[in-house]
Amino acid sequence: MEAYNPETIEKKWQAWWQAHRTFEVETSGPRDRKFYCLTMFPYPSGTLHVGHGRNYIIGDVVMRYKMMRGYKVLSPMGWDAFGLPAENAAIQNKKLPASWVRDNIASMKEQFRRWGVGYDWRREVTTSDPDYYKWTQWIFLVLYERGLAYRKKAPVNWCPSCQTGLANEEVVDGRCERCGAEAGKRDLDQWFFRITEYAERLLADLADLGEWPETVRTMQANWIGRSEGARVEFRLEDGTALPIFTTRPDTLWGVTFMSLAPEHPLVRRLVAGTPHEKEVLEFCERAVRQGTAARGDAAVEKEGVFTGTYCINPVNDERVPIWVANYALMEYGTGAVMAVPAHDQRDFEFAKKYNLPIRVVIQPPADKDRIEHEGTRIFFVKGKLHANTMRSAYIEAGIMVDSGEMTGTPTPSGIPDVVRYLEKEKKGQATVHYRIRDWLISRQRYWGAPIPVVHCPACGIVAVPESQLPVELPPETAVEFPPRGESPLAKVKAWVKTTCPKCGGAARRETDTLAQWLCSCWYFLRYTLTAEERRPNSKPFDRAKVDAWMPVDQYIGGVEHAVLHLLYTRFICKVLYDAGHVGFKEPFKALFTQGMICKQSPATGRLEKMSKSKGNVVSPDAVIGEYGADTQRLYTLFIGPPQKDAEWQDDAVVGARRFLNRVWAQAAERLERIAGAEPYAGDGGDLDEAARRLWRKTHQTIRKVTSDIEHSWQFNTAIAAVMELANTLAETPRGASAAVQRLALEATVRLLHPFVPHVTEELWAALGHEPSVLEAGWPACDEAACAEDVLRIPVQVNGKLRGHVEVAAGASDEAVREAALGSERVRAAIGGATVRKVIVVPGRLVNVVAK
Repeated sequence: MEAYNPETIEKKWQAWWQAHRTFEVETSGPRDRKFYCLTMFPYPSGTLHVGHGRNYIIGDVVMRYKMMRGYKVLSPMGWDAFGLPAENAAIQNKKLPASWVRDNIASMKEQFRRWGVGYDWRREVTTSDPDYYKWTQWIFLVLYERGLAYRKKAPVNWCPSCQTGLANEEVVDGRCERCGAEAGKRDLDQWFFRITEYAERLLADLADLGEWPETVRTMQANWIGRSEGARVEFRLEDGTALPIFTTRPDTLWGVTFMSLAPEHPLVRRLVAGTPHEKEVLEFCERAVRQGTAARGDAAVEKEGVFTGTYCINPVNDERVPIWVANYALMEYGTGAVMAVPAHDQRDFEFAKKYNLPIRVVIQPPADKDRIEHEGTRIFFVKGKLHANTMRSAYIEAGIMVDSGEMTGTPTPSGIPDVVRYLEKEKKGQATVHYRIRDWLISRQRYWGAPIPVVHCPACGIVAVPESQLPVELPPETAVEFPPRGESPLAKVKAWVKTTCPKCGGAARRETDTLAQWLCSCWYFLRYTLTAEERRPNSKPFDRAKVDAWMPVDQYIGGVEHAVLHLLYTRFICKVLYDAGHVGFKEPFKALFTQGMICKQSPATGRLEKMSKSKGNVVSPDAVIGEYGADTQRLYTLFIGPPQKDAEWQDDAVVGARRFLNRVWAQAAERLERIAGAEPYAGDGGDLDEAARRLWRKTHQTIRKVTSDIEHSWQFNTAIAAVMELANTLAETPRGASAAVQRLALEATVRLLHPFVPHVTEELWAALGHEPSVLEAGWPACDEAACAEDVLRIPVQVNGKLRGHVEVAAGASDEAVREAALGSERVRAAIGGATVRKVIVVPGRLVNVVAK
């Protein structure tokens, strides 16, 4: 064998896989042993760095492992090409989006090839291609026809940098999820999907996703935010309804003011033409600029302003002053909050600041003479809580007082009784509230699928018939970039002008485009058709094929998509199921979320996620050029558990290359010795000590690597186990059993193949086999061979480790006891004490009790 040359070897096997169509799979035929392995497709808004590579390399490991286990594996790839990421990057680089995306796809596809990740490229999709977004528009129409898509004027999150509206899920800590700019609010006519109609199902069906990370399920549950309570209708003095939602209807009798969110639609009407108008509107504008995230923080300073108006509390007919408060949010309840300062800490702080009344309507149990709340001691006078002595709100269990017919009711256990009372008196009703809001899906940008409706003066909003899809974008050369607060499409008059599909009269096209999230809600369905099968483009997917292959067996991607892509996709899947287009309710059976690759930032010196803006990106092309793709793959997988963040260290990559050199050298050194030998298949009885040790270690390694991949995805420890096998092989004399040495070498190559596919293909051929390693299958473990002849057992004295003893495997408890008591270190630890008891845990531990 010649010296290990990654460049030559990797090009050779990449060409071989392509020529032999190794990763192509047919979705027709029997479903037996099928495995749909899906990695989240990338935004082609730039090139990939080694941090991105972790995701795709992990997916390739799983795909190759499953192929070696005899599965029929579907592993496709495509491009999430529409939307803000690509358009913003194109504008920043003074390019047009289509050409920018096309060039990046070519570069990224070459990067995938150089990494050696295997995909069935016949199934490639690009979401910005008309033959794809025709069906994204069709999905919009499915929702529209079912009453789940609607247009209304509403205050929406607005990104001043991206110049577009954002869904709530795209605003993180008050900033645009994509560019980081502080998001504000703007009133716009926008398109929404009624995801709230599916809130209960989306929440309940999380219980069926047992192979998803608990963190992701919790994030989705929290985002959906189910709360049980009551809807109670306060009224303005002119009779106008002012509904509120509360989880504490037991405190209704303690309301002393009403808080409205600054965005509440009633605010302007309440103050119009009054002396309070200027002050209130200026406050609202200032509060909105604070951002929802800041205002929702419990630590934020509570601020507000009186509107000069009042509402009526339905339970006691009291006149309640209406304030606008920064901590009241439209995202919760109705945007109107009944304020009970005695029993809500935020209301308490607000009331104290503005000298508003505090009324106690929940008294602590009679057996309490004081209560400590967050470290502040509050004393009661004669066993009762008094407003003028309170230092914080009382939020614990107690008894309702001064509450009309409900006085004396224990709470919180009596809250259902309060709700029944409200319903009987027609003053409120039991309600389940969800934090989630309808999904804003329109964008004031060019680079997206046009929303397939027209606006007709005679017919109103009219859906474009399926026969007229796709509604294609006008050429980008006709569009003015960048956007300036409205969709650039609105200025392309020739495109906007159209005819109504219903009456044939003059109409105008909808100029907003669809958020790219909708494009990625169904791409895995399109993958089940090859380009050839899609050619008629008469349907988005084949029902029989998607029902056979879905749900996806393993989905791999970043946790940052937990309440964006993953929640949206679950919603769209359920809609398609209800409409009869698919036969499954959940798209992904198992989910794996990989950690980020981080690197020290030259600017800050801190360890941060790889990002061009932070200047800490490592190009995979540079690493591959110096060390080879297999080295980069091995280092990426060995750097730490794939679920956790890991630090990339440039000088540590060479260690992975040294290991591959070592495996290569071991094979080269032993080829002559093992020529003609078959892998050892005996029971070990005919082997000398050195060969028996290698035989045992080989099977132990097979067991370990199989378990680490199959059950826990601990690729780093799996690789470490193969390294230990290499050490044992190095310690084995070359004159030892050729059959055992071949067994160890072939096991090493097969176990390493999912991690480092190029070098293992070359070694497999050098060992005298026809390619490919994938065809050879996964090595089998002989459990009997894994058993040790000698066990090394720890010995404790009075619970403290004092030494180890070696005993024959299967030794009796008495023999183990004698060995432990015979150990010099154990005897020294016992000293002059008397041995009272010796506890033997077979094969694991001895504990000597001495006094």
